Amino acid sequence: MKLLSYRHTDDLSWGVLVTPDAHGRDIVNGRAATDGRYATLEAVLEAGALDHVATAITDAPPSLRASEVEWRLPLRPRKLLAVGGNYREHAQEIGMTEPAAPIFFSRFADSLVAPGAALVRPRVSSHFDFEGELAVVIGKPGRYIDVADAARHIAGYTCFNDGSVRDFQKQSIEAGKNFHASGSLGPWIVTADEIDDPTRCELRTRINGEVMQQASTGELIHSVGMLVAYASTFTPLAPGDVIATGTPAGIGARRTPPRWLRPGDVVEIDISGIGVLRNEVVDE
Repeated sequence: MKLLSYRHTDDLSWGVLVTPDAHGRDIVNGRAATDGRYATLEAVLEAGALDHVATAITDAPPSLRASEVEWRLPLRPRKLLAVGGNYREHAQEIGMTEPAAPIFFSRFADSLVAPGAALVRPRVSSHFDFEGELAVVIGKPGRYIDVADAARHIAGYTCFNDGSVRDFQKQSIEAGKNFHASGSLGPWIVTADEIDDPTRCELRTRINGEVMQQASTGELIHSVGMLVAYASTFTPLAPGDVIATGTPAGIGARRTPPRWLRPGDVVEIDISGIGVLRNEVVDE
């Protein structure tokens, strides 16, 4: 399933993207299909209700077109744990020794914008950069999770743009990674049953159609399972938590000359089996 959150008129809801019907409608209202049991996707995950949703939408007709809704963040993670230097070529381009353990940092939920919404270049910096990443959405709580059991705790996957303000990041990673409206997540969550192997996803980041980053998730230094297991050693993981797995080589800061994001740029994070997260850049 492709799970999304949206606003239609004054109604905030969530749904499932399906094959369009004869009228072009391709969103099943998940809240209606489940008789209002789950108000949000967060509630679906907290209830462990993905199987219920899959059953409920089987005979539910789509009622909306994706083109007529305002897309929202699929969910607002209470924890978003991101990882630095987790592709070998990226570690090399930033002069980092290959890390023996994952290097985690946190992002705030209000630093993220919805699919299609504007990424904001802050007025205090012109060094606004892009980072395309595969993100993992937790579906089952756990602590001290074994790598071999990590897949059972994953609800699904989505795209993430870890937008970064590099000059501030040099002084403080938390500051550089958490400017308001600097990153994005979405466009939907693809449930784990539809991703045969998360190590075989192809990731591309495009700026105005030009490919800037391209890699396979099989090139991760620390695998998806390792990241889930390691994170669970220092914090309990809960449904709706998100782990961003790191970005490949090709960031703007390491190009000659540097390629900083500018107003009017369209950033696309394209991951095979998931979809395309698209946002335009504006000035604050």
